[in-house]
Amino acid sequence: MQQGTIQQDHRVDVKPKVLLLIIGIIFIGANLRAPLTSVGPLIPSIRESLGISSTLAGALTTVPLLAFALLSPFAPKLARRYGMESVLFLSLILLTIGIILRPLSGVGMLFSGTIFLGLAIAVGNVLVPSIIKQYFPKSVGTMTGVYSVSMNLCGAIASGLSIPISSKSGLGWQGSLGYWGIISIIAILFWIPQFRSNRNQAINVSEKPQSVNMWKSGLAWQVTVFMGLQSLIFYTIVAWLPEILQQQGLSSSTAGWMLSLMQFAVLPFTFIVPILAGRMKNQYLLVTITALLFVIGMIGILYGNLSLIPFSVILLGIAGGCAFSLAMMFFSLRTKNSYQAAELSGMAQSFGYLLAAIGPTLFGVLHDITHNWAVPLWMLVIVSVLIFISGIGAGRNKYIQE
Repeated sequence: MQQGTIQQDHRVDVKPKVLLLIIGIIFIGANLRAPLTSVGPLIPSIRESLGISSTLAGALTTVPLLAFALLSPFAPKLARRYGMESVLFLSLILLTIGIILRPLSGVGMLFSGTIFLGLAIAVGNVLVPSIIKQYFPKSVGTMTGVYSVSMNLCGAIASGLSIPISSKSGLGWQGSLGYWGIISIIAILFWIPQFRSNRNQAINVSEKPQSVNMWKSGLAWQVTVFMGLQSLIFYTIVAWLPEILQQQGLSSSTAGWMLSLMQFAVLPFTFIVPILAGRMKNQYLLVTITALLFVIGMIGILYGNLSLIPFSVILLGIAGGCAFSLAMMFFSLRTKNSYQAAELSGMAQSFGYLLAAIGPTLFGVLHDITHNWAVPLWMLVIVSVLIFISGIGAGRNKYIQE
């Protein structure tokens, strides 16, 4: 039976080479959200500085999601041909180029840099779970937790520091966006040992006979739908929560802090949930708790009084942390080798980020049609139910094409 490999999650054996790899993974994770979450608070300044429309400014957050969707299915093929470590190293260079280009000059550079960093982040999103499965097969939960915390913590910090850096550095929004190039350069430095030792290696060819066609697997589609729906909820809430809360009576500053509160509520659960998931026979309980927290949080935002808003926001953050962590764990728990994990990750994230790009727009359209927040929020309640249904399927204790 395969259950033993699914349930066990041992401590990471820390040797010098392993420690460098862990630090490298942490810094890659730190670069997968911060360049994106740092943009939102700066959009008014960018729009005013460059004289662009609100629609074009809003595309700064949509373009990377579309880049994720387009490149994600191809990342595993690049990794198989050139090696995961080499592809990740080149993606970090592309990311740094994108971060440098964004603030240089004009709308063209802004969007060129955004496309570059979107493509680079897509590679990291897909391949890091596969790297973890390959190098830490007995510690998948722990390492997924470490990686997830790094990603979400830096994402939350970036959204909070964008305005202070912009106003206090004297360099404006350009300096604030360019600041994150420091983190990407550090990631490159820590990833050089992995690139040097593995640049001529592709994913173990002995794993090729065990690869499967993910697009024909029902279990793979359940993981994919789960990934997509949790992404849709996260990006929709990030885009609309401040405006919803302002219309319910909170100040713009307080509404912004509520969004930060939600993102920080995510953090402990992105570490705890992967460890729990790795030790469980199946993940039914975690899926059920996740869906319930989404529903309760959404209804609390819609019908609760102002004093309950922080509680509801925290519940949404916990649910989001659980959902994201489960999605990352499913890539490893439902596959037999790192190549399959990369293929499943590529499929799930391609579809997932397409949904994520659609979600905020659909939410806004429903609000424009109904002139209230009830129908859009009830849409997210329905999505939460679908998360439960797909999660129960994805949480089964079996491998794809078992």
